[in-house]
Amino acid sequence: MTNDSAPINLTNHFLIAMPGLDDAAFAQSVVFLCEHNERGALGLVINKPSDIDLKALFGKVDLPLGRKDLQDAPVFQGGPVQTERGFVLHESMNLPSSPISATPNESVYASTLLIPGGLEMTTSRDVLEALASGAGPSRVFVTLGYAAWGEGQLESEIGENSWLTVSADRSVIFDTPVAQRYDKALALLGLQSWMLSPDAGHA
Repeated sequence: MTNDSAPINLTNHFLIAMPGLDDAAFAQSVVFLCEHNERGALGLVINKPSDIDLKALFGKVDLPLGRKDLQDAPVFQGGPVQTERGFVLHESMNLPSSPISATPNESVYASTLLIPGGLEMTTSRDVLEALASGAGPSRVFVTLGYAAWGEGQLESEIGENSWLTVSADRSVIFDTPVAQRYDKALALLGLQSWMLSPDAGHA
């Protein structure tokens, strides 16, 4: 890199924990970054399931779960921040452009972060209500809690060799068995876990 102070934007990237990262919340984790800018970063850990499934979660919020395909899907531990709050990562639900519908930059849900690359993260109850009725996004990933970094914090951790980064592949989130997600994310870099040493430097 020619300019060490040049900002990096890792939105829609995976963070892959290096072996030396032994923080309980992040050891062996893969984090999907939903947002990254000069103020900090926000992401969801995609490979740490909690002990409840979606059916149980919907029961806690007094909603039925009308989607048979999601009954046994696990709810994930998305990170150590706001662990009592639900976050739904899903494929884009933008309404088709027409004079009476949403603009291309507007989601069908009330509180949604649009992520470049075609995914959205929704925190409002309406997405749960859509799923309860048997509708909603075709593929969803639900967490309790999220991961957050303050200004410059993530860049510092990357500089300390805590994380590898790679452009996200949504098939790792939605189609890959949980136990294989760490290795699949590494494979996007052409790496395997045995190649990583806890004290290795950047190649």
